[in-house]
Amino acid sequence: MAVALGLALGGSLGRLAEIRLRAAWLFLAAIALQVVAFPVSGMPWRTHDTVASVLWIASYGLLVVAAVLNRRLTGVPVVAVGMCLNLVAILANGGTMPVGYDAMHAAGRVSETHANSTAMTDPSLPWLVDRWAAPDWLPLANVFSVGDVVIALGAFVIVLAGMGVQRQGFRASVGRLSSR
Repeated sequence: MAVALGLALGGSLGRLAEIRLRAAWLFLAAIALQVVAFPVSGMPWRTHDTVASVLWIASYGLLVVAAVLNRRLTGVPVVAVGMCLNLVAILANGGTMPVGYDAMHAAGRVSETHANSTAMTDPSLPWLVDRWAAPDWLPLANVFSVGDVVIALGAFVIVLAGMGVQRQGFRASVGRLSSR
C-alpha cells in the first residue's frame, strides 16, 4: 500500500532500492532467531517456550541496535518506538505478548498460545498487548498491538521517504485530489 501511494505521489522504486542499511546483518540475524524461536508449521522442530522467549527477546535486542544504527533514515525512529512498546509489554508479561480473548477469537485463533502470544485475562500493561484483530477471513489474519500499529506507521514513512516522496509533493497531490 505504501509503495502504491509512493508511486502515485511521484516516488521512485529505484530510490527505494538505493536505501543502504547499516549493519543489515542484524536484521537478518533477528529474523533467523525468530524463525528458530517460532517455527512455522511444517518445520521439523519445536522450540521450548522458555528458549523461544529468550530468543525472541534477543531478536528484539538486535532490532533495537539495528534501529539505533539506522536512525538517520526517516521513519526508523518511529519503528523503534513501536518495537520498544512491544518489548515493554513482553518483558512485563514474562517473555510473552499477551492477547485478549476477544481479539484472539476475532482473528480465528482457537489455541490460547500461538507463536509469540498467549491469551491472558489480566495482563500487565493491558494497553500495550495484542488487543485488536484482523478479520479471520483475511489470509494470515492475526492480532496486533499499539506497538504494531506504530511499527506499521514507521514502515509506511520509511517506504514513502525512501521513494523520495517529499512533504510538498504530498501536500500538492492531496490538494489536487481534494479539488476534484
